[in-house]
Amino acid sequence: MIHIHGLSKSFGNIDAVSDLSLSISKGETVGLLGANGAGKTTTISMLVGGISPDAGTIEIDGRTDPRQPTVRRALGLAPQSIALYEKLTAEENLAFFGGIYGLAGHELRERVNWCLDFASLGDRRKDRVETYSGGMKRRLNLACALVHEPSVLLLDEPTVGVDPQSRNHIFEAIAELSKAGITLIYTTHYMEEAERLCDRVAIMDKGGILALDSVDSLIRDHGGASWLHVEFATPPSDGSTPGAIIEGNKLRLQSDDPLKALDELRDMSPELISFHLERANLESVFLNLSGRTLRDS
Repeated sequence: MIHIHGLSKSFGNIDAVSDLSLSISKGETVGLLGANGAGKTTTISMLVGGISPDAGTIEIDGRTDPRQPTVRRALGLAPQSIALYEKLTAEENLAFFGGIYGLAGHELRERVNWCLDFASLGDRRKDRVETYSGGMKRRLNLACALVHEPSVLLLDEPTVGVDPQSRNHIFEAIAELSKAGITLIYTTHYMEEAERLCDRVAIMDKGGILALDSVDSLIRDHGGASWLHVEFATPPSDGSTPGAIIEGNKLRLQSDDPLKALDELRDMSPELISFHLERANLESVFLNLSGRTLRDS
């Protein structure tokens, strides 16, 4: 469905995207996970033909130029910066964007009504967007990307600054679109969103992909060992468990086999009161791959 090979883009002396390659199957949801400045938005901009790459190729459903009208007709984009006309109503915004894609008459009215229902904005359809909350604008932003029934949807940080209810609505909408067979590219720097929504996740840093796989496989291969936290009735003796961190009557231990470690700890003389396991997650993967040093770009 989507094939990207050797994609690169620089702005002055900054390499925004560097030799990026990625293939996405029809109906798949792929997350681009990275910090601000990792190259996610620049990649999306090249995919929709907004900017031209310095090198590399893009193929979408067999076509190699995303600037062609036939390709753009297949793409829907919900950009990070909300792209709505504040003085127009929700209904007028949807009709405008639908008209750009050639919709008219009964077909346009049907799509506008569907999008308003999809975004749960039917009761506010006649209100100007400038009166909407941030979450309502985000939902309408997504609806405008869907008005022409694209087969590929690109979502660039679609939950930035939204309230919990709108965020959950967007999650449910994305799951519904995925079930309908739409191909989705989802950029985010929120780990839990990538874990919840994506079939595969590409960890991006400095304009490239560090790793690409399912969440479970990424955690298995790059997440590191789990942490076992144990509380005893009395403090355990120092040196009783090599590698353990002891603080009072609590002990922390990193282990590739936490169940075996727990069995060994149960045989220690102090009485074991409680324990819990802190598994590696996508955040562990990201930090292990990209480093733990704070960077501005």
